[in-house]
Amino acid sequence: MKRTGPLFTLLAGLLLALFMLSLNATTGTKPTSTSKADSPSYKVSPSPAPPNTKASPSSSPPMTPSSSPSPSPTKAPAPNADYAGRTDDDSSAVAVSLRDGHAIAYFCDGHDKESWLKGDVEADGSMKLTGGGGSVLNGTLKGRSIRGTVDIEGGHYAFTADKAVKPSGLYRATATVRGARIDGGWIVLSTGKQVGILRRDGKPSPAPRIDPETGAVTIDGQRLTARPVTP
Repeated sequence: MKRTGPLFTLLAGLLLALFMLSLNATTGTKPTSTSKADSPSYKVSPSPAPPNTKASPSSSPPMTPSSSPSPSPTKAPAPNADYAGRTDDDSSAVAVSLRDGHAIAYFCDGHDKESWLKGDVEADGSMKLTGGGGSVLNGTLKGRSIRGTVDIEGGHYAFTADKAVKPSGLYRATATVRGARIDGGWIVLSTGKQVGILRRDGKPSPAPRIDPETGAVTIDGQRLTARPVTP
């Protein structure tokens, strides 16, 4: 009787172990496995979006050829015309003839002081004409008049020359009369008055009157024709 006690105890332990094994096999419990996706420290990056191969319409308007700036209008040259007038001190006369952007002028006091001057006329009507002995005419055409100055033989003369209507204007005659070289210049003013100098072999004297309609003049018994002067 004393020997059967431990034997029952061992047998009871074996039966309990067999019961536990059969219980596990019956429930089919599967141990859980951890994956990287279940780990809280692992983050799955989203897959990049495929590139958009379709060109999007441009938001900026299509390029248009830029219009070139219109050229500045060029000023027309001074019109062809003749001008005649007197100095402000009324001591002398000035005549200017304009043709195709060029000018020729004559300053004359009717006694012994004179000068022929020439040069170009700018698009704005300004002009600087030069003559013998360093004489200079500076003037500007505005409307129907030329306003300016003449510097000659140390004198400075301001003048205004208005547009001339025939027979007003500038005349000249050159010839050889009785062996003498004749060179005459005349300014016919709008009032009909004439101012001029006649040179015989370079010696000045007041010029005789010409016929303003024909330019005819008699010098030392010989008939000459004074003709309009143009550049």
